[in-house]
Amino acid sequence: MSAQPREEDWYLAQLKPNALRIAERNLHRQGFRTFLPQVEETKRRGGRFETALKPLFPGYVFVAFDATLGGWRAINATQGITRLVGLGRGPVAVHRGIMDALRARCDAQGILLPGERLREGQGVRITAGPFADFVATIERITPDRRAWVLLELMGRETRVAVPTDGLRPA
Repeated sequence: MSAQPREEDWYLAQLKPNALRIAERNLHRQGFRTFLPQVEETKRRGGRFETALKPLFPGYVFVAFDATLGGWRAINATQGITRLVGLGRGPVAVHRGIMDALRARCDAQGILLPGERLREGQGVRITAGPFADFVATIERITPDRRAWVLLELMGRETRVAVPTDGLRPA
């Protein structure tokens, strides 16, 4: 009988400041796979909006390897890596369900895909802030990911600005 190869687990590695590219390059040279989930962030600069990719977990990168084969000490010694996150005796694998869900929400380049697209005129439930659990209608969505919603307060429609990540389809 031949033993089936064991699937690699994912571990979280803490990076040295500004050393992401160095760490990734050196980990790939050693044969390790990495995963860096990123999110698009829009900021206003000089009167216009600019969108850039930012790490979802700044200062960390996920590394896949089979801990039963050892090799985790090589990751700790990799240029650009501070250490693997663990509990005293060694690294602790990230729960497989969490990694599967996170990787499913990202595209092939590791960019976090937006949740369900919101659109003008859509009914939504506000999930955060002082108007949490209120139901509203999206009036307009701005480039900086704010939504102007109309909600009924004291018998009148009131226009309120809410971050789109605080809205869910009603």
